[in-house]
Amino acid sequence: MLPVAAGNAGNPFAIGSRKVDMTPATTAIELPSGQTMPVLGQGTWYLGEQPARRREEIAALSTGLDLGMTMIDTAEMYGDGASEELVGEAITGRRGDVFLVDKVLPSNASRRGTVQACRRSLQRLGVDHIDLYLLHWRGTHPLTETIEAFTELVDAGDIGQWGVSNFDVSDMADLLDAGGTACATNQILYNLTRRGPEYDLLPWLREHRIPVMAYSPIEQGRLLGHPQVAEVAARHEATPAQVALAWVLRQEMVAAIPRSSKPEHTRENAEAGDLQLTEEDAAALDTAFPPPDGPQPLEML
Repeated sequence: MLPVAAGNAGNPFAIGSRKVDMTPATTAIELPSGQTMPVLGQGTWYLGEQPARRREEIAALSTGLDLGMTMIDTAEMYGDGASEELVGEAITGRRGDVFLVDKVLPSNASRRGTVQACRRSLQRLGVDHIDLYLLHWRGTHPLTETIEAFTELVDAGDIGQWGVSNFDVSDMADLLDAGGTACATNQILYNLTRRGPEYDLLPWLREHRIPVMAYSPIEQGRLLGHPQVAEVAARHEATPAQVALAWVLRQEMVAAIPRSSKPEHTRENAEAGDLQLTEEDAAALDTAFPPPDGPQPLEML
């Protein structure tokens, strides 16, 4: 067994200790409310911004829904609402199949501004509620105001639950101090090349039973050419993208939202849920992408 990172000593949930769970990946993660969130979803950053690609992007999202990737993540920031409009078109007639995630910009995250931003998003999406609504990153508005707005939106039925994105350990502690105990998830940048959260953030979130949603799990495609990832993929007759995704999905309480603009890439992503990495694979990937040996600031894209 590899050494336990100092910041993870004694923590049974620590990824840095390289505790390897060889059980099959689950299809859903239980949120603090008791409701569940799909473990593998679809991101939409940059989708909807080029009209010539619209039909294929909608087909990619629809393919994902057909294959069980029923969580779709978007944000008012993406294309100034263009992504939300694309998602709304893709899920027309299928709203009941979708776990819909959206995000409010920090600049809009006052109490009144959050409510107004959410209702603009609902209109662009063409739906009557968002399942999970996140603060995109921490801004200057007091967290208490944003939490009050989230509570108002839940009470009104506009959102089912709320959470945050790009929050580091100190931000999460401040959130709880501000009354944010209902936080359902923290969406963060996490993949083989961005393992900083393993030292302290992921153990903290697990201790508080707050699931993680990993964005850019394939590092926006940059992992696809890495020789060690390709070697692991070859052993399984899989693709590098599937290995990168499977590595994220095998972590406890971690979901992933890879983006795809093509149906064939969506199918590839969906099949990653069936890929079981071995101890040998984990050791090889740890050598190529060492876990952190100390705290690191949370990275963002």
